[in-house]
Parts: sequence; C-alpha cells; structure tokens
Amino acid sequence: MALSFCGNDNGSNAYSVDNGVLDNGCFVDALNLVPHVFLLFITFPILFIGWGSQSSKVQIHHNTWLHFPGHNLRWILTFTLLFVHVCEIAEGIVSNTQMGSNHLHLFMPALMGFIAATTSVVYYHNIETANFPKLLLALFIYWILAFITKMIKLWKFAEADLGVQHLRFCITALLVILYGLLMAVEINVIRVRKYVFFTNPQRVKPPEDLQDLGVRFLQPFVNLLSKATYWWMNPLIIGAHKRPIELKKIGKLPIAMRALTNYMSLKDAYEEQRNTEDPEKSPSIWKSMYRAFGRPILLSSTFRYMADLLGFAGPLCISGIVTHLNDPIEVDKTNKTGNMTLGVYFMSSIELLQNTSVLAVLLFLALVLQRTFLQASYYVTIETGINLRGALLAMIYNKILRLSTSNMSMGEMTLGQINNLVAIETNQLMWFLFLCPNLWAMPVQIIMGVILLYYLLGDSALIGAGVILLLAPVQYLIATKLAETQKSTLDYSTDRLKKTTEILKGIKLLKLYAWEKIFCNRVEETREKELTSLKTFALYTSMSIFMNAAIPIAAVLATFVTHAYIEKARLGPEKAFASLALFHILVTPLFLLSTVVRFAVKALVSVQKLGEFLQSDEIGDDSWRNGDLSMPVDSGKKYKYPGDTKAINRKGRYRMDNYEQPMRRQLRPSETEDIAVEVNDGFFTWGSCLSTLSDINIRIPSGQLTMIVGQVGCGKSSLLLAMLGEMQTISGKVYWSNKNRYSVAYAAQKSWLLNATVEENITFGSSFNKQRYKAVIDACSLQPDIDLLPFGDQTEIGERGINLSGGQRQRICVARALYQNTNIVFLDDPFSALDIHLSDHLMLEGILKFLQDDKRTVVLVTHKLQYLIHADWIIAMKDGSVLREGTLKDIQTHDVKLYEHWKTLMNRQDQELEKETELESQTTLERKTLRRAFYSREAKNQIDDEDEEEEMEEDEDDNMSTTTSRRSKIPWRMCWRYLSSGGCLMVFLMVSSKLAKHSVMVAIDYWLADWTSSNFSVNGTNNTKTYDGAEHHSYVPVFIILCGSAIVLCLITSLTVEFLGVAAATKLHHNLLNKIIHAPIRFFDITPLGQILNRFSADTNIIDQHIPSTLESLTRSTLLCLSAIGVIAFVTPTFLIALVPLAVAFYFIQKYFRVASKDLQDLDDSTQLPLLCHFSETAEGLTTIRAFRHEARFKQRMLELTDTNNTAYLFLSAANRWLEVRTDYLGAMIVLTAAVAAIWSSSQSGLVGLGLTYALTVTNYLNWVVRNLADLEVQMAAVKKVNSFLSTESENYEGSMDVSQVPEDWPQHGEIKIQDLCVRYDPMLKPVLKEVSAYINPGQKVGICGRTGSGKSSLSLAFFNMVDVFEGKIVIDGIDICKLPLQTLRSRLSIILQDPVLFSGSIRLNLDPERTCTDDRLWEALEIAQLKNMVKALPGGLDAVVTEGGENFSVGQRQLFCLARAFVRKSSILIMDEATASIDMATENILQKVVMTAFADRTVVTIAHLVSSILEAEQVLVFSSGNLVESGSAANLLAQEDSLFLNLVRKHK
Repeated sequence: MALSFCGNDNGSNAYSVDNGVLDNGCFVDALNLVPHVFLLFITFPILFIGWGSQSSKVQIHHNTWLHFPGHNLRWILTFTLLFVHVCEIAEGIVSNTQMGSNHLHLFMPALMGFIAATTSVVYYHNIETANFPKLLLALFIYWILAFITKMIKLWKFAEADLGVQHLRFCITALLVILYGLLMAVEINVIRVRKYVFFTNPQRVKPPEDLQDLGVRFLQPFVNLLSKATYWWMNPLIIGAHKRPIELKKIGKLPIAMRALTNYMSLKDAYEEQRNTEDPEKSPSIWKSMYRAFGRPILLSSTFRYMADLLGFAGPLCISGIVTHLNDPIEVDKTNKTGNMTLGVYFMSSIELLQNTSVLAVLLFLALVLQRTFLQASYYVTIETGINLRGALLAMIYNKILRLSTSNMSMGEMTLGQINNLVAIETNQLMWFLFLCPNLWAMPVQIIMGVILLYYLLGDSALIGAGVILLLAPVQYLIATKLAETQKSTLDYSTDRLKKTTEILKGIKLLKLYAWEKIFCNRVEETREKELTSLKTFALYTSMSIFMNAAIPIAAVLATFVTHAYIEKARLGPEKAFASLALFHILVTPLFLLSTVVRFAVKALVSVQKLGEFLQSDEIGDDSWRNGDLSMPVDSGKKYKYPGDTKAINRKGRYRMDNYEQPMRRQLRPSETEDIAVEVNDGFFTWGSCLSTLSDINIRIPSGQLTMIVGQVGCGKSSLLLAMLGEMQTISGKVYWSNKNRYSVAYAAQKSWLLNATVEENITFGSSFNKQRYKAVIDACSLQPDIDLLPFGDQTEIGERGINLSGGQRQRICVARALYQNTNIVFLDDPFSALDIHLSDHLMLEGILKFLQDDKRTVVLVTHKLQYLIHADWIIAMKDGSVLREGTLKDIQTHDVKLYEHWKTLMNRQDQELEKETELESQTTLERKTLRRAFYSREAKNQIDDEDEEEEMEEDEDDNMSTTTSRRSKIPWRMCWRYLSSGGCLMVFLMVSSKLAKHSVMVAIDYWLADWTSSNFSVNGTNNTKTYDGAEHHSYVPVFIILCGSAIVLCLITSLTVEFLGVAAATKLHHNLLNKIIHAPIRFFDITPLGQILNRFSADTNIIDQHIPSTLESLTRSTLLCLSAIGVIAFVTPTFLIALVPLAVAFYFIQKYFRVASKDLQDLDDSTQLPLLCHFSETAEGLTTIRAFRHEARFKQRMLELTDTNNTAYLFLSAANRWLEVRTDYLGAMIVLTAAVAAIWSSSQSGLVGLGLTYALTVTNYLNWVVRNLADLEVQMAAVKKVNSFLSTESENYEGSMDVSQVPEDWPQHGEIKIQDLCVRYDPMLKPVLKEVSAYINPGQKVGICGRTGSGKSSLSLAFFNMVDVFEGKIVIDGIDICKLPLQTLRSRLSIILQDPVLFSGSIRLNLDPERTCTDDRLWEALEIAQLKNMVKALPGGLDAVVTEGGENFSVGQRQLFCLARAFVRKSSILIMDEATASIDMATENILQKVVMTAFADRTVVTIAHLVSSILEAEQVLVFSSGNLVESGSAANLLAQEDSLFLNLVRKHK
C-alpha cells in the first residue's frame, strides 16, 4: 500500500479544496506541521554551532544556574505536552488502521510536534545555562504559531459537530491549552527579565551557593529532569570508581540545608508559641516541627499519593492486555462512514484503550512516572528528616551550653541522658519523618486496593483482604517482640564486652598465673546467655520474614478457592492475574504499617524527652535576675558578634544565638580599678534551697595573687564557680571590673581535655604565639612528656586519643589557662595530681614568674600551705563561709590560732615531702607508663610500616584498572568463610529450601494460569462462552496443595537463614576468643587494645545481627528477579534478545553504585563519631567553656560537624535514589519488552498474564539486589577483620615434657640456674637479654636492678616462658622450663606485678579463681597482707564485691591483694616485678616486712626500680642494656668504687 500524506482511498477527494481551503482536514493537519518545522530549522543550527561566543558574564563553576522565572512550570508543561503528543500519535496510528489506505497526516504532525517539543526543552536548557535570554524569542514565536494553528484545527472540529466523545477533539483541545500556557510562561519571562522590547534588561546575580565553589550538593539547583533522575550525581558516582570519595569531594551544604538555617526556623517556630498569658506552658515541639518542616512533608505526601495511585495502573493494564489478547476487537469496517468526518475516521477514547499495544506503552509510562514520584517522595522526606535532625542537634547543643551547673552536678541531667538525646532521640525523630508520609498514604492505598479487588472478584475478594487484615496485628506483635529481644541481647553483649575488656587489660597477669581458661569460660558463659537471646531474636526475625512471604499466598489461596465455589462467573486470566498483582501491592503497606506505628510510638517518647530537656533549668535566668544587667537582653535582635570567628554566611553576619546569652557579669557604676572582682553579701546555692555558700563578702585585688585555702569540702571550688556565675544566687551581687569582664581563664579541679592535639588543647582557640607557647610548656614542665608522644604536640589526646595520666592531663589544663591572654586566671587546685617537684616548678615558674610578670590577677585554690608565703591576699574558708580575709601578716597578727594550725599542717607536709623525694617521683612513673605504651606500639608500627611498604610496592606495579577492579570486587571468599562457619548442613538446607520455595511459587502461578485459561470452552460457531463449573474441581485440590507447601517452605527458608547466622556467629566468636586468649604476650604489646575490642564489639555485633537479614533479603530478591526473568523468557522467548542490553546496563549500574555507596557509607560513619564526641565533650567541660566565654566558638564547631555529617548522609541517600531510579527504569523497560513480546507472539492469554505479573515484581526487587549486595560487602568487612585475627599464632602450650613426668610438688626447693640465656620479644627484633648466666640458691633473696630498658623485666618474663628464649636455658630444680607445658610451668610459680590488677567479681575470685583453696587459707593470706580486718569489715567478707579494675580499693590496697594472691599459691619461687613502684611508703614497708617473714623459706627475686629496696638482698644482679654486668651481695658491690650499682645508689639518694 503506497504511502501518501492525505491517503489515496478509491474515490476519495482528499486533495480537493472545493469547500474552502480550511475545510480540508488534511490541509489543516499540514498547516499544523509549519510551526514544528520552523522551530527545528531555527534551533538546530544554534544548538549545533554551540555557545562559545555568548558565554555567561558571571563566573560560576556550576552550569546549573536556573535563571528564568517559571522554570519548573515550563518543564512540567513540556512533559505534559510530550505525553499528549504520544496520545495523539497513538490515536493517529490506531485511526489509520481503520482507513482503507495510509493517511500520514493523522500521525505525522503529531510526531513532528513530539520532536519539536523535545527540541524546545533542550534548546531552552542550553539558553538558560548560558544565560542568553534573547534567543528565547524563537521559542516565543513557536508557541504563538503552534497555538494559532491548533486553534484553527479545534475551530474546524467544532464546526463539524465533533465533541468531547471523540478522542481527537479532546487531544486538540488539550494541546491548545498547553500551547497557551507555554506562551504565557514565555511572556512572563519577557515581563520579568525585560530582555526584549525594553530598554534596560534586568541584571541577575547567581545565588550565593552557586558562587561558592565548595557547594557540591546540587539537587536544589538543577533542572527538573536532572532532579528527578539524579543525573547530577553521575560524575561523583562514576568518579568513585577511579579514586575514593573523600570529604573534600562532597564539599559543603547549600545554605538552606545547613544546620544553622534550619535551627533558626525551628527555634522561631518554637519561640512563637510562648504566650504572654501563660508563660509556664511549654511550647509544643510537634507544632514547631510542623511549622518549620510541614511544607516539604506535604509535598512529599502529594508525590506519594500520586505514586500510589499510578501503582494501580499496573494491574489494570495487565487485565486490559490479557482481555483484549483473548478477544481482539473486530471493528466492522463496513460501518466506517458513520464515524467519518472531514474524510477521516474519529474514534472514542474507549476504543483506543482496547488496543493492546497502546496499553503496553501506557503501562510503561505509568511505571516510569510512578517510580519517579515515589523516589521524589523518598528524597524529600529524607532531606527534611536530615534538616530536622540538624536543627534539633543545634537546639540541644544551645541548651547544653546554657544548662545550669547544678543540673549536671545534682544528677538531674546525666551525660548519658544527653548522649542519648543526641545519638538516639534525634535519630528516632529523623526516622519518623522518613516514614511519616506512609502514615496517611498507606490507609488510602489499602482502601483503593480492596475496592479494586472487589470490582474484579466480587465477594471472594473481601475474604482475601480479610485474611491479610487479620494477620496484620500478628505482624505488629512480632515487631514489638523483636524490639524487646534486641534490648535484652544488647544488655548481655554489654556484659560480655565488659568481661572481655577486663581479660584483655589483665591479660599479662592471667597468662603469668595460667588463669586464661577460667576467665575465658566466664566470657563464654555470658556469651551463652547472649546467644540464647540471639536465638530468640532469630526466631522472631524469621517469623516476621515468614509472615511477610506467607500472607499473600494465604490471601490468594483463600480468595481463589472461595471464588471457585461461590461465584457463578468464570475466573478468567485477566481477573486472576490483575488481582494477583493487587495482592502483591497490598502486602507492602500492611507489612510496613507495623514498622511505621512502632516508629510513631518511639517518636512520641522522644519528643517528650526532648521537651523535658528543653524545659530544664538554665544558668543565668534566675541567678542573675537581681543584678542590673549591663546590656539589655532583647531576644528579637541579633547582635553582631565581636569575636574573630568566621561568619557563617555572607549575608547576615550574626552568630548562632549569641543574642540569647544574657551577659552574666555585671558592672558597678562607681568602680575602683584595683579590685578585679567583688562579692557583696553573697548567698549561693547548687539548686537546693539550702545555701552552699553563705554570707560571702570578698574582694579579689587586681594584678595580685590571691589564695583560697581551707579543708576539703569547705566550698573553695564553689566560691570560684559562684564568681563565674555558675551557682544560683539566693541574694547578693557579684561585681566585675570593666576590663576583666570577658577576660577570664579557668583551670578546673577535674581536668578536662578536648579530643584534639596537645597544641590545640593549650592554645584553645587563641592565635598561636611560638614564644609564649614555649614559655607555658616550660612552666608546666610538659616538654619531657611531649617528647615521649609519637607526634610530639601534634598527637591527638583526649577520649579518642592517647590516654594520659592524671598529672599530665592536669598540667595541660593549667597550661591552657596560662596561655590565654586574659586579665584574670582562676586555678582550682592545680597541684592535686602533681608530685612535689612539679608543684614547686609550676608555682615558681608558672604562677609567680609567668603570670605575675604579666601583672595578671590570679586566684588560686590550694591545699599546699607552704605556698602561702607567696600570696598577696589570702581567703580562708570554713564550712561554706569566709573565715578570714587578708595578707599572711594580717592573719599572723590577728588570728594566732589559725596561723599556728597552719604551721603544724605545714610541718606535716614537709615530712611527707621528704618521704616523697626518696621515692622515684610520681611523674617519672607516669612518663614510664607512657613510654611503655609507645615502645610497644612503635615496634608494632615498624612491622606495619614494612608490610605497608611491601604492599605499596605491589600496588605500584598494578595499573589503575586493577586497583579499581579490586574495589568493585565482591568479597566472595569472605562470604564462603562466613557460610562455612555456619556449617555445611545448614548451607545445604538453606540453598535447597530457597530453590524449592521459589520453584513452588512459580508453580502456583503457572497452575493458576493453566486453570484460568482452560476455564471455559468456546461452543461452536456462535461464539458463546459457557462456564464449565465441574472442571475447576480438578484444579482446586492441586492449587491448595501447592499453596500449602509454599507456606511451609517459606517457614523453613526463613528459619534456616536466621539459624545459619546464629551458628556462624557462635563459631566465629568462639574461635576469635580462644585465638586471642592464647596469643603470645607480644601480640598484645603490638596490637592496640581498641582494635581487639572492636572485633568483639562492633564486628561481632554485625556478624550476630546484621549479616543474616542482609543475606536473607539478598537471596530472596535475587531469586525473585531470576525466577521472574525465567518465566517471562518461557512465555515469550523473544524477550531474551532484549534482555542482553538491559543486563549490561544493570551490571554497570550496580558496579558503579557499590563502590560509591561504600565510600559514602564510610564517610557517614566517620563523620558521626566526632559529632557525638563533641557533644559529650562539651557537656563535660561546660564550666570551663563558659568561664572562657568560648560558647560561640564551640557552637560554630558543632554546626560544622553537624553539617559535615549531614552532607555525607544526604549524598548517601541521593546515591541510593540514583540507583533506585535507574533500576526502576530498567524494570519498566523489562515490563515494556515483556508486554510487546507477548502481544506480538500471540501466546496463550493465561501465560501472558503470568509473564506480565512477574515482570511487575522485577521493578520492586531489582534495586534491592544491588542495595543488599552493597550492604553485604560492607558487612563482610567485619568477617574479614575477625578472620585476620584468627590467623595469629598461638603460644605453644604443649611443651616437650608430659605433665605426668613433672613431680607434683615441683619446684620444691626453688633453685634457679640461668645458662647463657638469650631472649627476644619476636624473631624480627633484636635480643633484649644477651648470654646471661647466673645461679640462685634455694630460698635466696635476690635483687635485680638497672636503668630503664636494661632488660630487668624481660628476665622476669623469661621465667614464665612469655618471651622467645632462642638460646641458653633456665633450669629450675633440675627441669629446663622451656620443655614444660606452659600451664604447668606458670601455675607453679608466683609473681607480683608493678600494676596491681583486680577483676570485677568477688574478693574470693581475685585470690583464687580456680576455687582450690579453703577459706582458712584465704584468710591467712589476707592476714599476712594486713588486709584481714578491712575485708572482714566489708559486707560479704570474702564474697564482697570488687568493682571493675578494683576501683573501690586504693592503689596500695590493690597491691596488697596481689601480694595475698601470690601467697595463696604456695610456690617456692616468688618474683616481684617493680611491685612497689606505684604505692606509698606505708604500704611498701608492709610489703617488704611480709616478704621477709612469710616468704622466709622461699626464693624471692625482686626487680627493683628503687635501689634502696634491695640493699638487704643476699645477691644483687645489675643489668645494663641486656647484659648482666655485675653480680654479688649488695655490700660487696657497694665496696667497689667503680661499680654501676654504687652509681645507681648514689643517684637515687
């Protein structure tokens, strides 16, 4: 048939214009072509020549600036226009089939219109990004022409009496409206921008965000298409493949999304509710949230409703396609003339919708739109949720900075509560917002679904829906149970972690006493309880998964079986498969509803907690009401901040909330400058009605040193805090002189450090001045400590950094106060944790020299009365009031009694001083511990560095592509390692049951297709369908059996996966614990404790709880997708051809996404920790921050940290949307190809229904395959880390001798022979002892000494075979210890270590964990250690509680317990490793006495750091750098002039 524009029907007068040109329909259509051709002619050259010459005048780095007004409206109208054009094309093509010959004019103009509309939007986008509005004229002319030509067409249709019942009339009318609207948009652009017809065009500046090169989150700025498909994310996600995404790459947030902006809007909404009539009534947080964030939630809900309604198009289209495949509409071509007007056929809209190809395209478009709306809805809620969290965090932080100190100290607000608010409650609210639209979208979805089902199936549909509704509460019940179990599991795992931490901290002791097994079993017991709880958790999880899978099967079963027996009408495939698809749609909201309700309940609780917190007492409100404020506090105005901190945004340079801080220190109008602070008639309290400080009248003289003294608890610290405004004032006033108001430095009694470098802790936000910094470091004698740190003063300290001792922390805090350039310095007992040498140095160099030289006012609280002689002014306190005030001379003359009392105290302090100088000072000890911590770590680092270098070399050989492929590889080996830990039987069960389940599911649907297709027979020629009722009876039983078995298999699969997970978790943890407990001591020296603990905490948690559910979800979604593709391919084999390109696209999408997602996930995790730390750190250091007036700086830091974390989270969620949009579009393509293939191949209608229903499920599950793959990859890293520890070498516990060969009472005498002993810690390292030979007689008392690092302690470890003895031997009572089994050797010797280690539990457990001794023996040991009376006094005696680390006993008592422990084990050899290093003189004397008496008949080897303690020894061994240089009795060695021993003794004198 020849093609011609107007058709060549026989006898047609297609080209005649006798009735007038415009009455020829074909000519009108030709006229409609003109505007389209005009646009293409004009725009193509402009588009292709490019924009080189007219680039934008404003330099911005994003070409995403949307200049023109009506931008989004234009995109929406253009998309609608494209859709109408598609309808017009379809209508034209279908009408054309009704004509005798081809009439091109029916669809040709529509096709050109489609191309022109597409071109118009591309053209517009290019003009907009290039900012060249004059070229928009072409579009303006096009819209006018198109409008006019369409108007003519519509007018002609109206003349020919065509109306709404004809589809083409409706389409033309729609086009007229759309072109009119687009014309209006174009006129509006001219009106606003004045680029033509006006003399001075409007100049525009890009938004601030786009001028800022740091903003990389472009979602708010890109055009509508890019917004909907996340196209702007492409460079980031594809780039991640080449190099990992770093914080720099994701930049910062746009201003509208920053925490400050959102905080301001939430705060305004919150404050607006405070009404004047009822000031006590607290504002509602819900209302504030609605006012600040209600609009985006409404927008998201709108998107959600649209998506849900479009979702129902799927089942309806399937129903239509199957119906019309069965009975194609035969149009009576003879009756054509009835519908002929203007020479062509006009059809009704119903006719068009009966065309299967049209339905297939409609289905595709509906799916694409539905998915786009759904993702848009998700995105908007997530963005709003993140904004809300940022605002809430800022709100909480602001409140923390204003919390009254009494709240914190009286325990009304604990740190734990604050941390929970930050970490848990804000996240609960954020998650609630994410799920919020579901609350009102789901009921609508459920009601719509039930109505449609009823329309398709009648009454039996209600039974199916009833089954679903009845089982929904069960779901809810399971969900609540799950939450409870999770809680109890958490308690057990916390307990287990506590025990594990204790073991790891005391591992040296456990190994030396051969107690690892006993303590390992303690952990295993707790783990057993945890596993029981985990099994319950697994059971509920599998029930939840089972319900999810079984409910739709049960509903389908109930519905179709009742339909078969009740309804008279037949169940055709079109109804069966449409209702099947509807059931699938219905299950999701019902399953989610339980989750959403649970989150809603949690959100209510969270809001209540938040409300209570925001209403708690603040500082400054009541405590400063009665003074005359120096500055009116007007919370409506925003003050500019006078500081040097950067402004947050360019426009308003206000600080977050500075206007809220009432100025706390008042001025007095007539002020004498020589008084810095004055308190008049002050009564202050810590929140209760009783005053802590009463009748305070003091003056702090300017530029002088004031000391506050008094006994413990008399209110010295409180006085400082009262002056700083931290206490509540009952009456009285505090006056500050003018210049001192903002200028206070304060060092609190309890030292407080930031998680930052040493330097940042000292400068504390001030500018760095090298000379001053050096002076401060010297004054606080910090240099030796800094030298020990691995990176000097750039080492991170604080909670996450290196743990410093109390004295070191305190000196850093004092250094911070000294470094600040302030007029007043408050020091609260800075000497408490320092030894005498350091105190003197600090007093002389720091306070007297450094501070007094600057003429700074110093207020010093102290117990060291010997410093009173330096004071210019003394305030003596007693029981919360001032006892005396004046100079030392005043007190000496006026209060002799007090002065005498002080003198006796000073004498006592002097005696202690002498004692202290004898001992090696505390500081040297602290430094020693620090050095130890690093010595071992450095060795580890050396090994690490070597490994890394090797790796680096390997990496450099690889080229870029292999490294990227390494990043995108899935860790299959780890997956196999994990599965095999669960046991091969379980793996086999899981795989086989999964496959069986999915096969049965397919069988059910196939059986349904077969049943519904054969349900009727066509009788003879008259085409009447009769329903054969008897026939279905043969189908029903099989259907019931299949459904029943599917439900059973669902149960089996969900149980096997979860219990496979429990089995794997059990085995992995057990192996890990045993490996680590039996690792050599060297392993613990070189592996940081935190790293080992991480394996037991975070990684074990992932293996316990997260991997099983991810694995389940992954296998389920993968098998669903595969079975769907299999079914479609079976129905229409041609589909496989189209599958190839789709599969390739899918492969690349998942490959890129997985890499990017992993990076963004890491960024999110790593930016969360600093934020939480910053909160807890601020809450701890409140008084310090407020005293320094550094609130603004800390707020700024909090905002930065929040924004950084939010940026990472937003990018992560945008990446998820990126993936989902792409996989959803792929799914829609699969549906389209499946439908088209089915229509063309004209298969059996039942099977077509089956294929399409399956194709619809693919869209839901494709993105889950990728998301779960990405999650599994991240979670498998935990298995990898645990696995890396499983390869550590264990100590050789066996030995070459059998236990039976060792005498029961060995070693009976305690004779020790050391022959040519060479010892090293590791085959990689140098020896620490070289060829040492010595002989120790039975019962001899031996002292070993030498400088630090000379190998003394290594010898003690060699006795226990804890180090690598690679030459020589130690023979004890005739047996070479290296041949003994370790358990035997270590259980027969005793040792007392330098650091006393106690475990939580009872005293009995600490003395005798093996439970081998009688109570009498234990009491005897305690008596020897002088502890009997103390233990007797404790509740429970031997069973009295020992807290973690023995914190409820003093260090001296702990050391004595260790002595008792050594005595309980009646060994003939006792080794004391620097056991007196960390105890006071009194305890040391007890220790020495006990050793001499109780161990008189035993061999005692004392390793001494104080040479004085071994002067009585019968034999002394002196070591120097690993060699034994001198041995003999102490007297002999002292007699030799040049002996090293004499040297050491002299040095310590």
